[in-house]
Parts: sequence; C-alpha cells; structure tokens
Amino acid sequence: MKILNSNLMILLVSILLLIGGCKKDDATSTAPILPANLVVYANVTNDSTGNVTFNASADNAVSYKYYFGNGDSAVVASGNANYQYTTAGANLYTVTVIATSSTGQAIQKTVQVNVTVRNGSEKVVWSDEFNTDGAPDSSKWGYDLGGGGWGNSELEYYTNSSSNASVQNGYLKITAIKQSFNGSAYTSARLLTKNKFKTTYGRVEVRAKLPSALGTWPAIWMLGSNIDVVPWPGCGEIDIMEQKGNELNKIYGTLHYPGHSGGGGVGTTTTIANSSTDFHVYSLDWSPSTLKLYVDKQLFFSFANNGTTPFNKDFFFILNLAMGGTFGGTVDPNFTSDAMLVDYIRVYK
Repeated sequence: MKILNSNLMILLVSILLLIGGCKKDDATSTAPILPANLVVYANVTNDSTGNVTFNASADNAVSYKYYFGNGDSAVVASGNANYQYTTAGANLYTVTVIATSSTGQAIQKTVQVNVTVRNGSEKVVWSDEFNTDGAPDSSKWGYDLGGGGWGNSELEYYTNSSSNASVQNGYLKITAIKQSFNGSAYTSARLLTKNKFKTTYGRVEVRAKLPSALGTWPAIWMLGSNIDVVPWPGCGEIDIMEQKGNELNKIYGTLHYPGHSGGGGVGTTTTIANSSTDFHVYSLDWSPSTLKLYVDKQLFFSFANNGTTPFNKDFFFILNLAMGGTFGGTVDPNFTSDAMLVDYIRVYK
C-alpha cells in the first residue's frame, strides 16, 4: 500500500510538472500581429520618363512587397518605392502591394497607374513654350476674327487685340472681356495654326489652366486642314479639351466626323480637381489605329481609328475662349473678364 501510494505520488508530480511546462510554453509563445489600414499612393511624373513614386503605409507592418504589374517586384521596409517603367507608349499597370507584420501576417491592396513612356526615338517636332512676352508668335499662330455666333450661338467677337491674347510671364493668356464690340457683348480671341503648322498622328500635350466664370467655354482642339475643300464635319474635329463654366472640373473630350456632328459627337467626360486654379496637362495620342485622350496622363477616352474616318490626315490646332452659346450656356450677369492660361503646347513624333 505504501509502495502504491509512492508510485501514485510520483505520477501526480509528473503530471503537474508536465502541465506546468505546457503553461510555460503557452505563456512564452508569440501572438500573431495583424497589419491593418493599408493605404497606397502613386505619383506619376509628367515628363513621360516612366518614373513613378509609390508610397504605402499600414499599421503594424514591417515590410512591403511591390508587384509592379509587369513582372517586376521589390521589397522595401519603409513602404516608399521609386520605379521606372520602360515600355514605350501609354500603358495601364495594376500594381499590388503586400504589407507584412513581424509575425508574418499580411494584407494586400491593388492600385492602377497610367504611365506614358516616350519612345527613345520620339522627339518634339513642334512646340510653343510661350517664353517671349508680347503678341503670340506670328510664325506659329494666326487669328480667327469676327462674331456672328460661330455656328453655336456664341456671344463673343474674336479680335487680335493684345487685351484678348498676349504672352505674359511664360504663359499665353486668352482673355474674354465684357465689352460691346461690333454688335457683340463680349470680346475674346481664337488662335489657330492653320497654314502655319499641321500634323498627322503623334502625341500632343497642352498644359493649361482654365477660366471659372459661369458661361465661359475654353477649348483646345483640332480641325482637318482640308476644311476649305471638305466642309465640317467631313474634315473632322478632335476636341482635346472643352469645359463649361457652369460645370467646373468636368472635362469633355469629343470627336466629330460625318454622322457625328453637333451633339452627336463621339466622346466622354472626366472630372478632375481644381481645373481653374491649377495647371493640368491635356493630351492626345493619335495613331492609325487609335485616338486616346488624357488628363494628367490619365486615360479617359479611346477611339478605334480606321481608314474610313477623317483622322488619317493633317490637322491644325485651335486655342480659344468662347462665351455662352449652345455649349457654354448662360453667362453670369456680373461677368467682367476671365482667362485661359496656356503654359505650353508640344507635338511629339
């Protein structure tokens, strides 16, 4: 009986030691740490070099792995990554970021970036940087003059006065002014490269800041150079940017051609921030197969081109600021003046 009790005592002590050891192991094991609130930002440079700065942050994360959407990847501790895409043209990439904690738990997030990379052989073939104060360069720009509504019931009279168009401090300034002139209630300017420069295909970039007044109608656009022989819309029209003053920040991109005149144009809109307080880059990529419109490198309209459209021959540029009309709408009765500023216009091929 004593031997049995001794054996039983030894068994009980062994069990207690085992349980104690298990509790000690549980106490010293590491609890999983979960990352949370992953945020990813991407900043694409506007110089068409393909450089993108990524910034990622998450609670409880100690490393971040980037998958750049083209087969490349990188691991960084800070969450900040600089990457250069090299594929020429405008491309959309889906970037995945995985944030990992010290215990190996992970969360992920995807973002899309539009990146334009200039072809190594692509060069600026024509531009105006507007660096010389005074009148716009007459070797590059002429004027459309007159009123009469311009087919859209517009209210302005276009002049070549320096009060309506001038280059100041590195910008082309097109100003609409409330003033009675030759039967019109407003004056403004409409500059064009007709008979001075024309182009077929290529990439166009225009950096501009738009007016904000109710009733203003700024436009950056192109017309077929054969318009004097083939009347509109047969000549074709490419509206790279239009905005209504009563719909600030809503950018219109539209194509007009036979069967698609007036309100029947083919296009769409995109909404941006601060169109009248910040400069934005409005651009066109134009080839025999597609026409693509962008704002700040962000694609918002794509059109499948083919041999039956007018968009396979020379076009010239127009920069203007209209007032009212079928598109611009009602003008603010307290309007006095407003302007569109253009930093540069560049054509690449």
